[in-house]
Amino acid sequence: MLPFSFVPRPSPLMASISFVFFLLLISFSTGRAQAPNQSINITTGFSLHPTIDPTSWLSPSGRFAFGFYPKNLNDFEVGIWLVGDKRIVVWTAFRDDPPLTSNVNLNFIKGKILWRTEQGQEKSIAGATAAAYASMLDSGNFVLYDKDSKIIWQSFDHPTDTILGGQTLFNRGRLVSSLTESDHSTGRFNLEMQLDGNLVLYPANTANTPGDAYWSTGTDFCGNSKCQLVLYLNNTGPLSILNGTSLKHSVYDGGSDNTGNTIYRATLDSDGNFRLYSHAYDDRGNFNVSNSVWKALRGLCEVKSFCGFTSYCTYDDGKPYCVCLPGTNNFSSERSLGCERNFSEAGCRGGKEINAAFYSIETMENMQWEDHPYAVTSMSEEECKTSCLEECNCGAALFDSQKCRKHTLPLIYVRRSDASQGSTAFLKIGTSKSPKKPLVVVRKTTMVEILLMTFGLTVFSVVSLTISGLFIFKSRVLRYKRLLENGNVGPAEEITLRLFSYNELKRATNGFKEEIGKGSFGAVYKGALYKAKRLVAVKRLEKAGIEDGEREFRAEMRAIGRTHHRNLVRLLGYCAEGSKRLLVYEYMSNGSLADLLFRAPMRPNWNERVRIAQDVARGILYLHEECEAPIIHCDIKPHNILMDEFWTAKISDFGLAKFLMPDQTRTFTGVRGTRGYLAPEWQKNIPISVKADVYSYGIVLFEILCCRRNIELGISSDDEMILSDWIYQCFLAGELEKIVKWEEVDKTTLENMIKAGLWCIQDEPALRPSMKSVLLMLEGITDVSVPPCPTAC
Repeated sequence: MLPFSFVPRPSPLMASISFVFFLLLISFSTGRAQAPNQSINITTGFSLHPTIDPTSWLSPSGRFAFGFYPKNLNDFEVGIWLVGDKRIVVWTAFRDDPPLTSNVNLNFIKGKILWRTEQGQEKSIAGATAAAYASMLDSGNFVLYDKDSKIIWQSFDHPTDTILGGQTLFNRGRLVSSLTESDHSTGRFNLEMQLDGNLVLYPANTANTPGDAYWSTGTDFCGNSKCQLVLYLNNTGPLSILNGTSLKHSVYDGGSDNTGNTIYRATLDSDGNFRLYSHAYDDRGNFNVSNSVWKALRGLCEVKSFCGFTSYCTYDDGKPYCVCLPGTNNFSSERSLGCERNFSEAGCRGGKEINAAFYSIETMENMQWEDHPYAVTSMSEEECKTSCLEECNCGAALFDSQKCRKHTLPLIYVRRSDASQGSTAFLKIGTSKSPKKPLVVVRKTTMVEILLMTFGLTVFSVVSLTISGLFIFKSRVLRYKRLLENGNVGPAEEITLRLFSYNELKRATNGFKEEIGKGSFGAVYKGALYKAKRLVAVKRLEKAGIEDGEREFRAEMRAIGRTHHRNLVRLLGYCAEGSKRLLVYEYMSNGSLADLLFRAPMRPNWNERVRIAQDVARGILYLHEECEAPIIHCDIKPHNILMDEFWTAKISDFGLAKFLMPDQTRTFTGVRGTRGYLAPEWQKNIPISVKADVYSYGIVLFEILCCRRNIELGISSDDEMILSDWIYQCFLAGELEKIVKWEEVDKTTLENMIKAGLWCIQDEPALRPSMKSVLLMLEGITDVSVPPCPTAC
């Protein structure tokens, strides 16, 4: 049986007819296929299922397959893999989406490759439309053709972590590593083919500055001018940087197999190293052996961020592993995520004496890290050690060549050299006497007075709280019973969160049948409570058994459970039964702002967009300034802004929210949020404030104005590809009419909104206004001054 004798699943008679028809198509179409890659063409009407053979479409030689592959026992992914001694995935579709279940089909229908569930949900694998047929080529390229046999989409144009022989990584192209060897979602490292012609490795979620790079080809031949250098992997093995057809730099010049029996692939592996592999086949086409023939880095400790904050990389029997610096412990079971202090800070009230009493300094030789010091001073080694011990801000210091570089924690990109290449490090650690709080000396008589006053106030408070608690409890119980009887538990009623059972929510959602959206850690389902009188949205956390999922559950409970504002989605209740974690929200009947702006057939008119922008600003203002303690949402974007039945915008998805103490303005935290909406400070390892949300709001404001995404790859002009950059260019040129050329708008309001948005997206957080000031700008209450260039122009 031929590997491409695919049939739909109607009757046996229809299957036989389809088989004969398909063989005729093969004999007709192979004459039109490209000569270097003879192909068997897949025509519309064919489908695949993850558990019914065939589960994939094979290339003519059978070396590559496109289709379903198992991620674990019950879940599947769609991708392309090399068939051999083990499955080697070279391309993945929708790599960051949740895995697919066995109720999904992959269909070639209406000129598209779609996966489709039994409930009718569908998603297009390839961006092309009106394809006449498709082919899985022996090069590993999956291609869609139009009726004239012209390529209209190919997987080679959309690489994930791998390029294959004959494939090009174009200028501005990027490979992103997988999370692990078996999990092909987006990982922690990027390979960039930069505009200057340099091929560079960076940790993900950084600003891609020279200080972040940990390997490059050094081929910045273009300087500041734009050029079109590309990375090309030859079918015979050489990996080169080309300018057109001329060789500019040889990354790897080995390889000599001209028989076609060896397949080469260059992969950015999950550990951050870029490697070239060869996969040999014998003359009969059977798999023989795989080898790594070249790698960018000799040791993985050279990979920046291989180890997390305040930990360093070293080797044991040649294997890299991460070790916490003295005075710190792992804050997760995953050692590569980093470490945190294992002692309490004594504070700064006691001056130098208290630091010397409760801290000590540990010395480590041959150390390096890439953090920027807060102070650099010329002094002796002993003076450097003593100075760091006595200073409140100093967590560590590097000493080299009579220079003392002082740093605060956490530290990044720490590593220890085998030879004497690094500097001497002084690390501040706590002693056994380290206090939980700063020491305060009081007299004996004062202590007695404080104790008596404390005791008296405690007794009075307990009596008062007991009486008022009983009164409130009785009134709440009676009110709650009346609400349940009427089925009217609306967002306007301030009641305590209801605890639901899992079975109750399963019945309410009809077995979690109707999925209406995705949150940061789980799917959202439509449900009905109180005899179908109240529609609700039930968010089921899919990773509740994992630390991140549990953290998100608690974050949403803390953030939205104690807030009440017309521009925030209302939390009605929750379920915490065993490992199951679910949240119950008010139902938002008109979907997300992303649906309204980017996918709706009709754009919202100008007045509606202005009102929506103000609604979102009011919701963020409440979080920042009107709660009992400030809340940084950390993921403001159109997908997390929902529309109710009256088209009121409400902010949702608080799973990544960060809380500040009432007197706190900034905090350290790991990178949170969505690429494209992240403020620059997330990448700089500096404290985060509410101004991070202000930056995200500025991007969202521009998207509301123009009804398009901030980054649109399909735009014909490169100048318009990044919306915020283009808007600033129009603002400088005095051509605001270009931004909303398709409608009549109030020019004064438009100018105010554009200037407010440009202030919001300033690189420097201190230049961004507060959300209260932004709202006043949008309402036209205050004049808006001319903003500077948002970036270092």
